Amino acid sequence: MRRRDFIKVIAGSAAAWPLSASAESERIRQIGVLIGGISPDDPKAQARKAAVIQGLAQAGWIEGRNLRIDFRWGLGNAAIIRKSAAELLAPAPDVVMVSGSAVLTAMLQATRTVPIVFTLVVDPVGDGLVESLARPGGNATGFLFFEYDISGKWLQLLKQVAPGITRAGVVRDPGLTADIGQFAVIQSVAPSLGLDVRPINVRDAGAIERAITDFARVPNSGLVIAASALVVANTDLIITLANRYKLPAIYYERSWVEDGGLISYGPDLLEQFRRAAGYIDRILKGEKPSDLPVQAPTKYELVVNLKTAKTLSLNIPPSILSSADKVIE
Repeated sequence: MRRRDFIKVIAGSAAAWPLSASAESERIRQIGVLIGGISPDDPKAQARKAAVIQGLAQAGWIEGRNLRIDFRWGLGNAAIIRKSAAELLAPAPDVVMVSGSAVLTAMLQATRTVPIVFTLVVDPVGDGLVESLARPGGNATGFLFFEYDISGKWLQLLKQVAPGITRAGVVRDPGLTADIGQFAVIQSVAPSLGLDVRPINVRDAGAIERAITDFARVPNSGLVIAASALVVANTDLIITLANRYKLPAIYYERSWVEDGGLISYGPDLLEQFRRAAGYIDRILKGEKPSDLPVQAPTKYELVVNLKTAKTLSLNIPPSILSSADKVIE
């Protein structure tokens, strides 16, 4: 090869190097997100969506520039969840993010290769979805909804805000491992508080209304709402029944209290979605889900609705008000 031609070849190659590197760094990555239990029109859904997008943007992943995100909503419907999981996996995404145990189960049934980051899952080990919290194995990792010990705290707080109650009904889905675990912890705490604890087993809206109506016939009763997709789908009904029958009730999510519930104690859910975005970033940069530990919440919130307390003829103790993260007047 003549010297002049050799120089042209080298120069052409050198010119291409930065372009190739730039093209690789700006390659569009595909993410699928499936959130179960709520509709896209729900303000909570939009807040969670925004938290994911903002978390990714802070890590340098900008939708439309180097990232494409496809959001789907499970609506608490098993058939819709399965269909949405298949649709999200069709374009071979780099990572999928899911919310809720039912959604994680459906996604793992659909793929054992695509990396999965989950949120709002109470007992992924007990449900057989990961091998352990420290070393999840497989293709899924993420963030616990909460640790079981918090269930005992619910009963303690309920007794503090309504000291006159002598029995508490735990509204739960008896088919869920997580709800069985929550009830076991609540049972273990009940004797020290002098409370008789009963499960209120429900499987649909009709059963919820019948069970709570029947439970309310005995005076000095209160409710603990265990976490499940079933109760999420019936939030308004449960709050309405609790207030109608003047049952002091504690919930695990602040939005329930903002919608008229009495008191809640639970994790900052938006923080979980932001932290999940951090795991997505790490996986996109080469880390494996099997090497990323499942993490517990780092922040819990206490929220009290004084308007509802007044309706229930309850005086919230100053110690509760002073420690509350939010008090709704």
